Amino acid sequence: MRSLPPFPDLRAFLGWAESHGDLARITRPVSLRHEMTAVQLEALRRGGPVLRFAAHDGPDMPLIANLFGTRDRVAAGLGLTLEQIPDFGRFLASLRSPAPVEGMRDAWSRWPMLRAALATRPRVLRRAPVQDQDLPGLDHLPVQTPWPGDGGPLITWPVVMTRPHGTDAADLTRYNLGVYRCQVLGPDRLILRWLAHRGGAAHHRSWQRAGEPMPVAIALGADPALLLAAALPLPETVSELGFSGVLRGARTELIACRSVPLMVPASAEIVLEGWVHPGETAPEGPFGDHTGYYNAVEPFPVMRVSAITSRSDPLYLSTITGRPPDEPSVIGEVFNDLALPVIRAQIPEVQDLWLPPAACSYRMAVVRIDKRYPGQARRVMMALWGMLPQFSYTKLIVVVDGDLDIRNWDDIAWAIATRMDPGRDVMRIDGTPMDYLDFASPLEGLAGKLGIDATTKIGAETEREWGVEMRLDPAHQARAEELLAEVMP
Repeated sequence: MRSLPPFPDLRAFLGWAESHGDLARITRPVSLRHEMTAVQLEALRRGGPVLRFAAHDGPDMPLIANLFGTRDRVAAGLGLTLEQIPDFGRFLASLRSPAPVEGMRDAWSRWPMLRAALATRPRVLRRAPVQDQDLPGLDHLPVQTPWPGDGGPLITWPVVMTRPHGTDAADLTRYNLGVYRCQVLGPDRLILRWLAHRGGAAHHRSWQRAGEPMPVAIALGADPALLLAAALPLPETVSELGFSGVLRGARTELIACRSVPLMVPASAEIVLEGWVHPGETAPEGPFGDHTGYYNAVEPFPVMRVSAITSRSDPLYLSTITGRPPDEPSVIGEVFNDLALPVIRAQIPEVQDLWLPPAACSYRMAVVRIDKRYPGQARRVMMALWGMLPQFSYTKLIVVVDGDLDIRNWDDIAWAIATRMDPGRDVMRIDGTPMDYLDFASPLEGLAGKLGIDATTKIGAETEREWGVEMRLDPAHQARAEELLAEVMP
């Protein structure tokens, strides 16, 4: 499926970007406190390149930012062009639910699927670049303080690796990889902010019940496939380590940690190793978040760093999170297209789904369906809310007919204004799970859901005859364009 070669590490991806004129080197000094945030956001809003900061007011280590600041680079991180994303989404959907093989010809046609399955098995190495040297402490990393109201330096692109209590370090299928922000407290301590529904938090609870410290490893500057696999909303039964092999088109190479019983990416730039002890927490935040607001200060687990290994000349990868557009919202746009075939496999009448980036990428969904029977829009709403944990945080779903462009706000507004009655077509649910960062919710972690059926009403949904929509003859429209092209070139 890939049209680009595998990128075994971050450097290979940066080399590809630079060869395409998509990397800029900034040599003038930039402050890690707030100023670098402004530069990153301005580059992203302009659709700009990957940024490599050579000079800043932190330790002498190059800082990489805006890695996935465009949809094209997110697709490239998967080894694809943007046009290939829908096909790749269908391929991933087929991996989840493969059809039975029908004959030898069909078996040979499945070879890409078989090769992808083989790529999910990681390879364990004895030596790796990420263990070329040891770093004395977290103060040797150029960690940003992104926003003026932030509580301190924040590691923003960490791939946090954990496993549940009772498993072995070699049981790689049980690992969880998540991108959880990490507040630096000192040279050997940081805070891990993971929400209760995330895999890292579930593993932490298993170690707490056993009364034992939990091993944790954090990969900084991993290869693009591993970064994107850790950020994808994968089902709990799918290993991010294995799935990264599918995305990369090559097996993931791992190395045993020096001080904790975990395996980590051999090609990462930096690895932090350490332990989270039962009951040890610290107040995290405040920090600017994807909502455009600072989150409240809350206790989260503390990681005591036991070792920091790196390449001999490491790069530090960073990003910032804020009100969209930001880098996570750009990634979310591509993931939206990637996930659509999986959604359609579960809810076949869905023709398209859009998570508007301006609505924090998941708080609102607009769905286009092939409507065939009364009540179908409500069935689709309930199916989406129950399909993936991420949709449990979607507080507004608007369902429209197949004749509209759901990425056009004018079409959405017109459908709501002309195909929806507030007394009949609004479904409201109370007391459902919600991201506690939603300050509009009356209680932390609990809020309502709103579904708007903006489809044409049929059958028992209405007692009135529905209006006839006005449409021009396509031939007349084409003639108009032809005539106006002569006088309005």
